[in-house]
Amino acid sequence: MDQPDLDARLWIPIGLPGFSGDDKQRRHDLLDDRFGDDGWRWRWVVRGHLVDLDTAIAEYEESYRVHLHRHPEIVDWLTTRCGNVYDHSVENVFDDAYVQPGPAANHYQDISVRRVIAEMTEDDTGGWGETVDLVDLGTGETHRVPRARGFRGDGLAQIRDAHTPAYFLNPALVPVHDPTLISTVPSRHEWYHQEGVGHLSVEAFWQLSKVIEVRFDRFRALGPLRDSPLDLA
Repeated sequence: MDQPDLDARLWIPIGLPGFSGDDKQRRHDLLDDRFGDDGWRWRWVVRGHLVDLDTAIAEYEESYRVHLHRHPEIVDWLTTRCGNVYDHSVENVFDDAYVQPGPAANHYQDISVRRVIAEMTEDDTGGWGETVDLVDLGTGETHRVPRARGFRGDGLAQIRDAHTPAYFLNPALVPVHDPTLISTVPSRHEWYHQEGVGHLSVEAFWQLSKVIEVRFDRFRALGPLRDSPLDLA
């Protein structure tokens, strides 16, 4: 086997990109341009191992599961007032998968909340998934959207910033469920460090454990850019 073939089989981590937000598509396009769409991938460091999305997001969801089981008052608030929840867009209610291709920012907290509440509900009388009119508790607007399992209210709650009705479920306010998932990057100060429980939150776990891996042959081909392969400039 020659050297190029060996290099193509090697994958190396090239840095922690941090929070993407509205830069999601720009970063994706840049990495495609530098490494090819088959030459890079997302990974997360979980308990000392680089793992894929499914493995890492299970830890994210578990943090919401533990938090909601510890706080029945939050469960009561959600299930009596709300018919569904969302993050940055009402359209989020139609997403059940954590894999979210496309340019829109990722939204995980609403999916985690829906999944956990569905597990916790003992009421199986039906009606879940039916399209109903729900009134946004923040804007007062009415939206025709699916009712999530276990949610019996007539409201629609956004989980986002301090001005949204369900801010208490923002991932910066939900502690990570396992302290062995916690890491820090002392030189980094992003939005989630300033809210909630800071570096102890599920958001901090997600952002601070996120890594870009690339094929070594594509990395070698970068030339001088190897010194700053994640530079968005």
